[in-house]
Amino acid sequence: MKTRHYSGSDSEANTQDDVDTQSARHLMAIRIVGTALFDYQVTKTDEARIRLECLATFAKQQGDIDAAEAAIVAHLLASNASSGAGI
Repeated sequence: MKTRHYSGSDSEANTQDDVDTQSARHLMAIRIVGTALFDYQVTKTDEARIRLECLATFAKQQGDIDAAEAAIVAHLLASNASSGAGI
């Protein structure tokens, strides 16, 4: 049995393009921030709050989460601060 080997200028897709890489970064950021969010919701400690704030801020600055996603975290943190959670 013979194998055909093609040659030419047609490029073959064998790596992820920038869109896939950005999607993967976004999903990873959502996973990391979401885990911190869950931890904060469960423990309500100052340490968990600071970790969540830092991770969300960093992910937003890096462009891994958008403004709407960062606003959700900020809203949650603000509502917990005003309700006296964590005391």
